[in-house]
Amino acid sequence: MNPFGSLQWKLAQALEWRWWRQYLKGKSKPQYLQWKKQYWQGFLQQIATVLPPLNPTMRILDAGCGPAGIFTVFTQQQTVVALDPLLDQYQQKLPHFCPADYPNVQFICQPLEDYSPALPFDVVFCLNAINHVARIDQCMDNLAMATKPGGYLVLSIDAHNHPILKRLFRLVPADALHPHQYSLQEYEQLLVSRGFTMVKSLLLKQEFIFGYWALVVQKGN
Repeated sequence: MNPFGSLQWKLAQALEWRWWRQYLKGKSKPQYLQWKKQYWQGFLQQIATVLPPLNPTMRILDAGCGPAGIFTVFTQQQTVVALDPLLDQYQQKLPHFCPADYPNVQFICQPLEDYSPALPFDVVFCLNAINHVARIDQCMDNLAMATKPGGYLVLSIDAHNHPILKRLFRLVPADALHPHQYSLQEYEQLLVSRGFTMVKSLLLKQEFIFGYWALVVQKGN
């Protein structure tokens, strides 16, 4: 499904880093983080009807967290792990990301393909990240392994609306930031085939090429 292999992933990672550097250039850290926290709180409100309340005893994973992921809104009472292969670069070169600002979060600079937690999580978030990875099947396996039986996975994705454009994007890397190109139904099947039950697919934003979806799934006991 990914004819360009690891070279395309390396290009995607380089572009991802450049995108963040340009995007945050000149932005005030306090103002940006305040806006980002409001964004994540709004996201949680959108899925609140299909996700159990995130109580203080839960273990939470933010996979592919970026420099200001959903980890920013969780309280110090919750056990949170945030995972991203670019965390060291963010820490060294982006003033907007400082791990010391989040004493309740354990940050791990590692690709999702290589992550194997000692204990599974009650809720796993993988937001705007799964189509950036090198090996999507391995990452889906690891997300399933990281979710405890009965636990929840929240995956947000850009899903193709038109089969012909999906095929074109797979043949020609027109969207170099995203090595993987799938439809909504294909993403859902990747999850169901790993023992998840679809709870809800929420359309958050509709554009011509992609729909931006949040998929909430529960792992079988």
